[in-house]
Amino acid sequence: MMRTTATALVAALAASVLTIPATSATTRSPQRPEDALRARVTAVMQTGTVGALARSTGPHGRQRTATAGVTDTATGEAVRVGDRFRIASASKTFVATVVLQLVCEGRLSLDDTVEDWLPGVVSGNGNDGSKISVRQLLQHTSGLYNYTADLPVLDSVDGFKADRYRTWTDEQLVAIATSHRPNFAPGTKWSYTNTGYILAGMIIKKATGNNWQQEVTRRILRPLHLRHTLAPTTTTGIPGSRLHGYSDFDGSGATIDVTDVNPSFAGAAGAMTSTAADLTRFYQALLGGRLLRAAQMAAMKTTVRTLELDFVWPGASYGLGLMRIPLSCGGSYYSHPGDFPGYTTRNGISADGRHVVVLATTGDGAADMSTEHAQNKLIDGEFCAPGGK
Repeated sequence: MMRTTATALVAALAASVLTIPATSATTRSPQRPEDALRARVTAVMQTGTVGALARSTGPHGRQRTATAGVTDTATGEAVRVGDRFRIASASKTFVATVVLQLVCEGRLSLDDTVEDWLPGVVSGNGNDGSKISVRQLLQHTSGLYNYTADLPVLDSVDGFKADRYRTWTDEQLVAIATSHRPNFAPGTKWSYTNTGYILAGMIIKKATGNNWQQEVTRRILRPLHLRHTLAPTTTTGIPGSRLHGYSDFDGSGATIDVTDVNPSFAGAAGAMTSTAADLTRFYQALLGGRLLRAAQMAAMKTTVRTLELDFVWPGASYGLGLMRIPLSCGGSYYSHPGDFPGYTTRNGISADGRHVVVLATTGDGAADMSTEHAQNKLIDGEFCAPGGK
């Protein structure tokens, strides 16, 4: 979970998975695109991250990569562009894609209510599942309390150490949310809540008989040959070559290695791991029209304004598992950032999927938001460079 002005992401598993892109084009870059990307990765590292890797695949298939820092502070091993990392809330785009595939198949409707699929699960303290639609779950307009804001494993170093291997059920996570009153009436406002995606995962299981991990694997990972992407249930480690994550949970203790953790607390809201190459292939397929029909793709891209983010991200908006972010040079790109203890994922995808930028960093970064600005300047700079769009 990334630092924001209120450390919202560390407190909420991407609970504001939306960080701030640059408000102006990157400063003059070196002449060669490879050098420009390397310079932008270096700028990210200078804000205090432990490791960083970036992959930019251009409109004509041209690819460039850059890495910096170490993958493991204990060994000093350098970051490799193929390292796996926790993608956190970027998982939401995979889950939303499965839901929209089920809509296409006529197995559910975006206008179905939570109560239709999960009777009695969302109730009490003013919460009413009969008034919340599937669309609102995916769009963050449900008004449901964000359960990750009340989860000790995300609060502090001690809380993480105590609960890092605990297994959470979806029902337990939803119960945390419904122990609080909703933030607003469904459909009246926008506010990021991981609770909606936990419920979306539960609806996938009810509609198919399989958990969301199985459906994501069957419908997306296998057909696209994303061999380095996993949708885990309770597996605590990241297999193979991986980035280690590090966090001090907003200064609550000494910085610790947070790589191994039971991801069940993240569930369908953010439990997946992947690589920059696999994420690139997924985004190319999704925005390129290979995973959804036109009607469902249009629904995913239909966004609502995220006014609460305007003070840092003017003009941003959110669809169904996808954000739309304005570019400093005009136009916009699609994205779903992700934040997990010790890990940050940033990405940008052109509307046609032909240009994809993926950035992964480790560590907490700077408390003054300079890390977020540098990360988003990298994405913005890749799109705003000559020929970038």
